[in-house]
Amino acid sequence: MLPRWREHVSLRCVTGISEPLSAPLNIGFDYTRSLGTVHSRFATALRDGGIVGVRGSDGRVHVPPLEYDPDTAAPLDDFVEVGTQGTVVSWTWMPDPLPGQPLDRPFAWALVRLDGADTPMLHAVDVSGPEALSTGMRVQVRWAAERGNGIRDIACFEPVGHADVPQPVGGDPVTMVTTPVRLEYTHSASPEESRYLEGLAEGRLLGQRCPACSKVYIPPRGACPTDGVPTVEEVELPDTGIVTTFCIVNVPFLGQRIKPPYVGAYVLLDGADIAFLHLVLGCEASEVRMGMRVKASWKPRDQWGHTLENIDHFEPTGEPDAPFETYAHHL
Repeated sequence: MLPRWREHVSLRCVTGISEPLSAPLNIGFDYTRSLGTVHSRFATALRDGGIVGVRGSDGRVHVPPLEYDPDTAAPLDDFVEVGTQGTVVSWTWMPDPLPGQPLDRPFAWALVRLDGADTPMLHAVDVSGPEALSTGMRVQVRWAAERGNGIRDIACFEPVGHADVPQPVGGDPVTMVTTPVRLEYTHSASPEESRYLEGLAEGRLLGQRCPACSKVYIPPRGACPTDGVPTVEEVELPDTGIVTTFCIVNVPFLGQRIKPPYVGAYVLLDGADIAFLHLVLGCEASEVRMGMRVKASWKPRDQWGHTLENIDHFEPTGEPDAPFETYAHHL
């Protein structure tokens, strides 16, 4: 599964000089993994309202269970049922929860050593404030309303009080879990990248030339990776080029915008010395080949932003293929 990107770019000007561009980037995908024998036993117990650990060669009970002994590296299979109550070993306060964390209000991250376990496990503790939590405090599991999702079957821990007895679920062992993965950060482009992005917003493809070896890089890198000198000469390139290498995508995945099969290819623009990855459409996937001449198909101008996605795809020009020697060193 590939990440899906969303980009919003703003350009700020100070005394007429453009600052480097920055953009909040959000990456998200669902990660599905098989659990194996040990973690499947742990996840199945959680689904059914219990917690198991595993005993190591030194007699300690590890929760969550380890697949291999930390001292001998031998596989572990001596499972031990432990309690759903435990003791806070250490903790820290989370005043501003992030999306996807166990609780959407301030809470504590804590290491909780469950009764019958010798190692603590990390999870959230739901209390009214940091003054309501202390090392040595007794806590118990609060179960999630829906179970079968691995460690997320524990919604959080809470101070010991009423008994939280989960309803039995039962069923086949839990062998797979799907975990949503989210990453949000702000990317700041270099001055050279910013000029490149500004050019894209104007329908121009801007690279930079190395003064030592004369190679043209797009996107510009600020310095030549071969000679290590600044690349200050700006070069505007055409939106035509050749396919160097390519891959036919046949496998569907979540969030896919184009129905397979389709082609992702490295396109070497005319006058450039480095290829970049983009889609090649406008013909059958089986017809794409190395050396094929292609031209950019731009989106409508009112959809342009500071992004290479202004080019919807590349498509064949119908011209004769480029000779192999013109792109062989890019393979």
